[in-house]
Amino acid sequence: MEGRRFGNRPSFGGPREMHKATCSDCGTETEVPFKPIEGRPVYCRDCYQKHKNDRPARPGFRDNRSSDGDSEEQ
Repeated sequence: MEGRRFGNRPSFGGPREMHKATCSDCGTETEVPFKPIEGRPVYCRDCYQKHKNDRPARPGFRDNRSSDGDSEEQ
């Protein structure tokens, strides 16, 4: 899997180590590029797409989305 890309980002350092997991929504067996942590949900590719906008904003990251769709200029 040399040169494999994830989204628009290249995978630096060669192939990524994948870990087997079970999707928390649909129960499908999947593989993820991180070690799953007990008590935290893991989603397959399809279910992740459904949930990715449900996540709270990370502290220190600027969120350009607002409830009315306008971004505030500073």
